[in-house]
Amino acid sequence: MAFNAHPEEVARLRRVVRLRLTAWGHDDQVDTAQLCVSELVSNIVTHVGAGTPGSLVLSEHGGRLRIEVHDPDTRALPTLVDAKVDAEAGRGMALVDAMADRWGVQLYEDHKVTWCEFVVEGASAPAGSDGEPSVERADALLDVYATLKPPACSYDREWGRVHRRVEEESVIDMVTDLLHRLRAHGGDVDRVLDCAQSRLEAGRW
Repeated sequence: MAFNAHPEEVARLRRVVRLRLTAWGHDDQVDTAQLCVSELVSNIVTHVGAGTPGSLVLSEHGGRLRIEVHDPDTRALPTLVDAKVDAEAGRGMALVDAMADRWGVQLYEDHKVTWCEFVVEGASAPAGSDGEPSVERADALLDVYATLKPPACSYDREWGRVHRRVEEESVIDMVTDLLHRLRAHGGDVDRVLDCAQSRLEAGRW
């Protein structure tokens, strides 16, 4: 759903969230989802500018309810700040962080996506993970890494499915950065690579 980031738009978007989640049978998630949408859209108004065009996307996949708010500014990134309880500003992402199971930011060449997810009742492990701890840890690392990468190297986990080429580029970039850090601190890169290859071939998770 497209919108222009004005305070008065928040009420309309909240109504859309209620209608959609009620239709999906997630009445128990309505209040939390509405509050997260309010905070994410208000972030655009405050840090990008009133009237900024944006869009709201709601989806459900793999046992997770996902909220995405898109806007065209790739510089103003949402961040957690240590705001006091009675502070008038700076608490938005802290509230989202407290209420959502996870959240993050995806950067693209011409826009960014701020998202948060909630596990819905009766959900099982996401498709493709098979409950393997190593796969789940890697998914979490890639989600975090995506928020740090420049727009030209965007990481897209649309509907929980990773585009293969972009996924491979993201993994290569992340491994390379880790190896650079290891070398900078005197670590043995070749030994680490050999150990990692041995564990992979042995199927050790």
